[in-house]
Amino acid sequence: MILSDFDLWNYIRSGRLRIEPFSDDIVRENGLDLRIGGTIARFNRNREIFDTKSSDARDFYHFEEGESFVVNPGEHVLLHTSEYLALPKDLMGFVNLRSSYARIGLTIPPTIIDANFEGELTIELVGGDFPVRLYRGERFLHVVFARLSSIVEKPYTGRYQGQRGVRLPSFK
Repeated sequence: MILSDFDLWNYIRSGRLRIEPFSDDIVRENGLDLRIGGTIARFNRNREIFDTKSSDARDFYHFEEGESFVVNPGEHVLLHTSEYLALPKDLMGFVNLRSSYARIGLTIPPTIIDANFEGELTIELVGGDFPVRLYRGERFLHVVFARLSSIVEKPYTGRYQGQRGVRLPSFK
């Protein structure tokens, strides 16, 4: 079942869904709007092969901090949310790009938030046909939450638990 704003408010007020920092205006009709954080990771333009068994992801990215970022045509970047989320064991989220950003050609791959995940979200964003300037604090993601039929037996405790800022991929 997809949660309405009424359900979301109940989860938030009871402390079962934590969002920090929290602002009333992120609660929408059927989800939460999340904001762009202050760091971006860009892929380096090297020709090395990324080996999922032995490469260090830090060799393939460089970080930038700021109040705005330009995403170039076809460029893949990693962004993070300003909000730190903590989901309960009976809730998961579907992450979507807000339609205004999709309408200017930006895309993100299908992304979910597992039950029991806690942290800021790291999201891959792909540039469209022209450069786009994005600003820290803009609402750019819409997360739709679904209540699970039961509490998960194996809640998320993976390598990205508790992440802050942009978290690079980890295969180990």
